[in-house]
Amino acid sequence: MEGFPPPENAQVTLANWRNAPFNRWAFCHVSQIVPVAMVWRGDASGTDWPVAAQDISEITFSHAGETVSVAQMLQRTTTDGLVVLNRGRVVHESYSGSLRAHVPHILFSVTKSVVGLVAGIVVERGQLDPETAVSHYLPETAGSGYGDATVRHVLDMTVGVAFDEDYEATQGDMVRYREATGWNVGGDGNSVGLRRYLCTLPPDGEHGRAFKYCSPNTDLLGWILERATGKPVAELLSEALWAPLGAQNDAYIGVDDYGAARTAGGLCVTTRDLARIGQMVLEDGRVDGRQVVPSAWIKDIFEAGDRDAWDAGNFADDMPDTWYRSKWYKHGAVAHAVSGLGIFGQSLFVHPASQTVIAKHSSLPTPLDFECETLQMACFDAIAAQLA
Repeated sequence: MEGFPPPENAQVTLANWRNAPFNRWAFCHVSQIVPVAMVWRGDASGTDWPVAAQDISEITFSHAGETVSVAQMLQRTTTDGLVVLNRGRVVHESYSGSLRAHVPHILFSVTKSVVGLVAGIVVERGQLDPETAVSHYLPETAGSGYGDATVRHVLDMTVGVAFDEDYEATQGDMVRYREATGWNVGGDGNSVGLRRYLCTLPPDGEHGRAFKYCSPNTDLLGWILERATGKPVAELLSEALWAPLGAQNDAYIGVDDYGAARTAGGLCVTTRDLARIGQMVLEDGRVDGRQVVPSAWIKDIFEAGDRDAWDAGNFADDMPDTWYRSKWYKHGAVAHAVSGLGIFGQSLFVHPASQTVIAKHSSLPTPLDFECETLQMACFDAIAAQLA
């Protein structure tokens, strides 16, 4: 995207924005590609963390029979931004590609984890009951795969709904989904929109039996939160989380042609503010001594979750000793850490034993790469061990 205008073969468009090498620029400039709604940071930013810089680049760890350094991991996973906090101090901050400290970068499915925290706030306010049927809040879903599911099923990805989450698909569920959200070129120009699309997904199996990763579940959660609170997602995010968090920058979230927010993967934030979310989770939902997310909700993320459902699900082979609760992954193999994970290498890692938070934005050339996922998780564990 250099030049005015850039050469045609270098132009980032709706047709190529998720493809390498275009994605390296696109993921830092999503608001120039799709419609977005701003998430206001409020009147005042939170306090800056003290800096205690360390050179972590030469920390090494073992992965797949190979000794790998942090520097090598960052290069292999096309890292755009990395912020490492330890005991509330910045020990590392770096940027590459098109990303800078003040620039929001798309989170993809780490968005789900952020929305899961907002759900906890809304539950605490008495506006949402996780054990209530989805159709209570959204009568429009009656007869769909969501109609007799509960909000808890939606939160934990145990809904029996038919959807094939194939990121490389050129037809089928994923293509129709992206067209409905406005993230793909295609269709007849008269998109049904995200909310109407969600109501077309049919049932498939028993709710609660197995973990089944399905991004539309979290878009549905966003709609439930809007109906429960009477506020659009961007306004709710600002009022409930972003302003109380003390975010340093405004965020923004992708919306469809009808204003429905992409709560499954459309939130764009700076790497510093992503780390700020992780620090809040580390501190049991508190920021500067103020309770932002209920401590009981944070405790539940760390301690609850259905391991049997995970083991029966579609990620069990690639992510062993893991389970899922309220849009967060729980990792038993790394000292009971939790994380938010997104395609193309986005990650937020919270490691209570060492008081470490790692926020990472990336632009991997392919959306789903479990090899890179396990590589960066092993690296995060090694960083946490060193800092401990």
